[in-house]
Amino acid sequence: MLFLRSSDPGFEKAFARIVRERRESDEDVARSVSRILGEVRSRGDEALAEFTARFDGHSLSQDEDWRIGADDCRAAYDALSRDLRDALELAADRIRAYHEAQVPADRDYRDEAGVRLGARWRPVDAAGLYVPGGRAAYPSSLLMNAIPARAAGVERIVVATPTPRGATNTLVLAAAHIAGIDEIWRIGGAQAIAALAYGTKRIAPVDVVTGPGNAWVAEAKRQLYGVVGIDMVAGPSEILVIADRDNDPEWIAADLMSQAEHDPSSQSILITDCEIFADTVADRVGVELGMLETERTARDSWNDHGIIILVEDLAEAPALANALAAEHVELAVADPEPMLDAIRHAGSVFLGRHTPEAIGDYVAGPNHVLPTGRRARFASGLSVLDFMKRTSFIEADEAALKAIGPAAIALAEAEGLPAHARSISARIGL
Repeated sequence: MLFLRSSDPGFEKAFARIVRERRESDEDVARSVSRILGEVRSRGDEALAEFTARFDGHSLSQDEDWRIGADDCRAAYDALSRDLRDALELAADRIRAYHEAQVPADRDYRDEAGVRLGARWRPVDAAGLYVPGGRAAYPSSLLMNAIPARAAGVERIVVATPTPRGATNTLVLAAAHIAGIDEIWRIGGAQAIAALAYGTKRIAPVDVVTGPGNAWVAEAKRQLYGVVGIDMVAGPSEILVIADRDNDPEWIAADLMSQAEHDPSSQSILITDCEIFADTVADRVGVELGMLETERTARDSWNDHGIIILVEDLAEAPALANALAAEHVELAVADPEPMLDAIRHAGSVFLGRHTPEAIGDYVAGPNHVLPTGRRARFASGLSVLDFMKRTSFIEADEAALKAIGPAAIALAEAEGLPAHARSISARIGL
């Protein structure tokens, strides 16, 4: 774990290195993914079967090996304990309510020149949702991807999820039942993204691919952007906690570990203005690690990428937060509102001492699929808009065209495009 003081002479240089650090796929991953995409594009289902056997230890030799049916999802839902079923339903209800309110309104109006202008929002025809398996088999991710797609009005929603050695995650299947998913394919990795983008004999292509995954999945989405739309290229998880001395060190240590346990490449950062509090949190992290089943992953993450930054005054924190542009930012301070106003770049912000990031992962309502790797400078979390596109429209009668047409003719002629000018002038007699 790295400990920095903003008052030290070398702080700016050390902090700049943190900002520049990339914890994502390297050239070897990119080359490997490129080969996988090419194989799936050229050989389709045959390549999918080979990669699934190699990477997941699961055979796709029979038709029933390829898909998980709606009946299986219903059975998984019915088999849940009442507490888990209620928890999933509560999460789904809150996610649905938040995202249904995001659906944009169409526009249709006539301006002062008499030109009718507007735009209509329409969903994509088909969306592919990647749901991780193995280390990261999360029903919450399925809900966070499927429910916005449903709210957008997408008719065909396809889930791809790996089933290592054929094993399925009961909670993921139950979440699929709640979300009404009935097309689920037992494929994962870069090969799944390729199948969704290009299509195969068995799997029809989609228009948008969303959902988190490992470095190979993220790289596949990056390389296939343009063939399909994507939500974002996501890297390892991140949390930045800005906390004053009045916090409970146990709470803050738990918050830092909530992201460290995701992956050894995850990053947890604490900014505080109290050295005693910083030392206490660091000590408490050791205690928290000893209690976690995910200790090895969290410890590697904390040891390799964990950072504590001691500042003279928490007024310094927003500028540091904006430079980091972290996926998750907790403002564990007495009055978080002024700091929220000062933070321009963050995937999602959690206000106050009683709003741990983990509540946003499950039941708060906003989406937990968020930009990482400083992409919060220009990107937003997953939303209904990722499954929709806007089509503008224009209508001009003769009077309206005469009002604005001469300016268009002048611009077309200035750009050396006489046919553009002619298409307007012919209508208004110029």
